[in-house]
This record gives sequence, structure tokens and C-alpha cells, in this order.
Amino acid sequence: MGRAVVIGGGVGGLTAGVALRRKGWDVTVLERAPAIEPVGSGLAISANALKALDVLDLGDRVRASATAEGRLGLRRADGRWMTHTTEEDAGARYGDSVAVMLRATLMEVLIDALGRERLRLDTTVSEVDPGRGVVRTGAGDLDADLVVAADGIHSATRRALFPGHPGPVYSGVTAWRGLIPRGDLAVPRSESWGRGTVFGIHLLAGDVVYVYATDVLPAGTVFADERAELLRRFGDWHDPIPALLRAADPARIIRNDVYHAARPLPAFHRGRVALVGDAAHAMTPNLGQGACQAIEDAVVLAHLADGDLAAYSAARMARTAKIVRRSWTLCRMTKLRNPLAVRLRDLGLSAAARLSPDLMLRSMDELLRWRPPTAAGR
Repeated sequence: MGRAVVIGGGVGGLTAGVALRRKGWDVTVLERAPAIEPVGSGLAISANALKALDVLDLGDRVRASATAEGRLGLRRADGRWMTHTTEEDAGARYGDSVAVMLRATLMEVLIDALGRERLRLDTTVSEVDPGRGVVRTGAGDLDADLVVAADGIHSATRRALFPGHPGPVYSGVTAWRGLIPRGDLAVPRSESWGRGTVFGIHLLAGDVVYVYATDVLPAGTVFADERAELLRRFGDWHDPIPALLRAADPARIIRNDVYHAARPLPAFHRGRVALVGDAAHAMTPNLGQGACQAIEDAVVLAHLADGDLAAYSAARMARTAKIVRRSWTLCRMTKLRNPLAVRLRDLGLSAAARLSPDLMLRSMDELLRWRPPTAAGR
């Protein structure tokens, strides 16, 4: 194998670096930040991504670092369950459930597997030549047989490769995330929907609770006190949401506007450059598949990278486009504000779950039953 340069030290870039190393590539990962400081939040690694990590011999390490909970599902703002399942049922159906962990923990697992000496921090990429595989940085040029662009939602590499593409667009919702001490609270894993609003709760290792929330707001809205805004929106929701927000450290609450790729790219490669993760297919977080699809990308790319990169585009474009659309469909459902529309939505979800108790799981079959490629099945 040849030399690979990966642009971006996030989940997708690091996984790509590990996967390519396992295939014999000489790998360098470039990260513009002076230090890897993962966003202070949690991360859900679904069955499909766990199977991809198994290919890299990292799946069991991730499972061991994550929490496993009993009941999980979708609730109303008053706490009434609309649909739910269990870890046991999910595990029986897919061979895995969802491993929920600190993003920082996953990053450490990936960096250790890559080798810290292969990660160059504080390195900004100024230009990529897709034909010759040259990556220009402030510290000099790097020649590569393969360039992996994992430089995020607002990828400069993607803009350079496809200048006519409009890029990701604002979804209409903003998202808060935070880590809160559990204390003595009972914390069932759930996601609750209101009128244009969502609040999710996951218990992580170490009695830390990961919470996330969304609301419909104009892009670029700024608040002086993010926790106060969360209390104003969710302070009268079901337990333990109000207590969790009161216990939250305002400094540990982060917020960002949510963007997604409304129009698919014409390809995930050009010349010697391949796009992975958000750089290729940014999606809303409603299916919890952003990081999972980046992990899938990385494993598939490493499997195919010694050939024509067109095979990588062919292997990934249809699947990720469908997941982007499904995530956006769910996002639009959560954005409903009209009281009648919200009531009809909630009644429909509850009725469907009563008629088909395994609906929550069955709806995820195509997504979670994915398996990584094998040498024999190339």
C-alpha cells in the first residue's frame, strides 16, 4: 500500500486513519486544532457502527467503555411513552444494541489505535491537489497516494472539489448538549417530543447524564445564558428533566445550529481524494447516525482504497443519501408546532406502536442490519 493523508482528526478522520493502517497504508492524520479537545458530549454508537469497529478490533473496547440500559424509547413532554423497546430485544434482533459513551472516550480509543505519532496537531491545510495527491499546509507539502477529507460539515476540501454544489443548509433547528452529574435521580434513556422541541436523556458511565435538546430558531440566534433558555423551554416537562437542568453547570452546556446536506453530492471522490463523514453527507442528528456513518465510511474506504475510488462512491452514496433523508423526515416531524398537528403526530405514533409492538425496532432494520465488507465479499 502507499501513503495516505487524512485531513481532520474527528471520529471519521481517526477511524479512517486506523482502518487504513490496518490495511498496510502509511498514514498521517492532520488536525488544525492545537490539541484534541472533544466536544463535551455523549455519543451513541449503534449496532451497525459497532460491527464496523469490530473489523478494526475496537468493537469490544467500545462496548466495555459504554453503558447499557433497559428500556428506551420515545415519550411526550408529559412523560407518557409513545413507543419503546429494550436493550435485550435490540440485542436479540441486531446482535448489538446502542453503546452510549463520552465522545472523549471514543476519541481516546481511536487515537491509541492510530498511534499518537501519526497525528499532527496545529496543522492547517491550505490546498489539496486531487490529481497529484498533494496536500499543502503551513508546514510544507505532503505527497499522498490517497487523501481522505474528513474536515467536517463546512469542509473546505468538499467546496474545492465540487465548487458548484450548494453545500449543507440550515435545518431550522438549533441543538443544545450537556453533561450533568446524575446525583440520586432515576434516569431512563428516552427522547421526548413537544411542540417543535425535543429533549433526550442518556446515562453514561460514571453516573454522568448526557442530555440534548432542540428547538426551532433562526440561524445564528445567541443567548446570554443557555441553561436559563433550556429551563424556560423544558422546565415544566416530565421528570427528571427539570431537576437535571437545575443541576447543570452552565459552562458545560454547548449549542450549535444544525445543518444537513439537502442535496447529495455527485460523488464522494475526485482524483485521489475521498470524502468521509459530515464532509460527504452531513445529516440531522435525529437517527443518531452522524458518527456511525462516518465509521462505516472509514471501514468501507479502507477496504476499497487500493483500487478505483469510484467503487467507494458507489458503495456509500445510495445508503448515506437514504439515511440523510430519513433523518430529515424525523427532524421535520419534531419541528411541528401546530397543536392539532402535534396531537395527531403523537396519537399516530402511539397507535402504530400498539398495533405493532416491535415497530420501533423493525423501522431500523435496514439501517442497523448493515454489515461491513469482507475480503471475500469485495
